[in-house]
Amino acid sequence: MKRKLRMGMVGGGKDAFIGAVHRIAANMDGKIELVCGAFSINPAVNKESAEELFIPQDRCYANFEEMITKERELPEGERMDFLTIVTPNFVHYAPAKMALENGFNVVIEKPMTISLEEAISLKEAVERTGKTLCLTHTYSGYPLVKQAKAMVQEGYFGKIRKIVVEYPQGWLSQLTEREGNAGAAWRTDPKKSGRSLAMGDIGTHAAHLAEYVTGLKIQEVCADLTSFVEGRTLDDDGSVLLRFENGAKGVLMASQISAGEENALRIRIYGEKGGLEWANEDPNNLIIKMTGQPRQLFRTGNAYQAPFTLSSFATHNTRIPAGHPEGLLESFANIYRNFALTVSAKLEGRAPTAEELDFPNVDDGVRGMAFIETVVNNNESNEKWTKFVL
Repeated sequence: MKRKLRMGMVGGGKDAFIGAVHRIAANMDGKIELVCGAFSINPAVNKESAEELFIPQDRCYANFEEMITKERELPEGERMDFLTIVTPNFVHYAPAKMALENGFNVVIEKPMTISLEEAISLKEAVERTGKTLCLTHTYSGYPLVKQAKAMVQEGYFGKIRKIVVEYPQGWLSQLTEREGNAGAAWRTDPKKSGRSLAMGDIGTHAAHLAEYVTGLKIQEVCADLTSFVEGRTLDDDGSVLLRFENGAKGVLMASQISAGEENALRIRIYGEKGGLEWANEDPNNLIIKMTGQPRQLFRTGNAYQAPFTLSSFATHNTRIPAGHPEGLLESFANIYRNFALTVSAKLEGRAPTAEELDFPNVDDGVRGMAFIETVVNNNESNEKWTKFVL
C-alpha cells in the first residue's frame, strides 16, 4: 500500500490546544493526512476549524455519529482509515467503540475512558474487530526512554529493586476552573473527567512510564490523595507506594498544585548493579549510574560503539543528528508514525516489526484505568494495601 493513511478527528477545533498537537505529530512524517472531522460541538467553531484546515464542507460533520456513519458509506479508497479522538475524557468511549465497530482504527487521548468498565469494553471491541487502537502516552515515544527500556530488558542493571517516578505541575495551584480556564473546568468535573484529577490526568502518565521502562506490572498500591485547593472536588495531589510483580518497590507522586513547576516528569530506576535517570524537561539525556563507575551520559542521536550502542528502538525513533534537541512534538510523532506503520503493514498483509508495534495500545489503556480505580479505591478505604483490580 503506497499511500497516506486518511485520518478523521473528533474534537480538536480551533479553540483547543491538544488537537493542534495531534495534527502536527500526525503530519510530521508525511504518512497521514487529515480528511474529515467533527471538530467542535459549536457549529460556528466546527465550520471555521474545517475551513482553516482545508477540509471540504461535505467532510465536516456535526458530530462523531454522523462522521462515522457517512465515512463508512464512502468508497474504500476515499473513507478515513482511522479516527483520532481528542475530546474530554467522558467523550472517549462512545466514538471509539462506534469507530471500531464500523471498521475504523482508533487513536485516543489518555486516560482511555472514564471508567474501567468502559476500558474493558473497548478492549473487547478491539479483539472482536481486529482493529488497532493507539493510546497517546506521549512520553514513551522519546528515544532515550526506549533506550532505558532496552537496557533494563537486557539486564544491564540486574534485578530491578526500586522505581521512583514523579510528575509535578503547578498550573492548578489556584481555582482556575472558575476563572474561565476551559481545560481546568472539565478536568476538575467528576462527570467529565472521572474519579480522579491528578492521578487520572498525569498520574497515569507516570504509572505507564514506570511499567513501560521496567516491563514490570504494578500489583498493589497504598495511596494518599488530597484536594488542596478549597472548592475543588477531585484530588489535585497524590502520593502512591507501589509494589511490582518481581518484588520491586516504588514511589509515585503526581501533583498539579506544585506551584512553579511546569511538566517535571522524572523517573529513576535502581537495580542490583546500578540505575538510570530520565527527565521530561531534559529528554535528550539519559543518566546511567553504575556501582563503582563514573556516571555515564547517553545522548540522543549518537552512534556509540559497543558495548554502548543505542538500541534499534532508540534509533528507530531518532530523527535528527546528535546535538539537535528532539522534544515533545517529535515524541508525539513517533507514536503516530509507529501506529501508521502498523496499520499500513496490516493493510499490506504483512506482520508489523517489533519497532513498528512499539506504541501504547488498548492494554495500556485498560491498565491506566485500573490504576486510577485501584488508587482511588485504596484512598477511600481503611486498608493499607489494595491489590490491582486487574
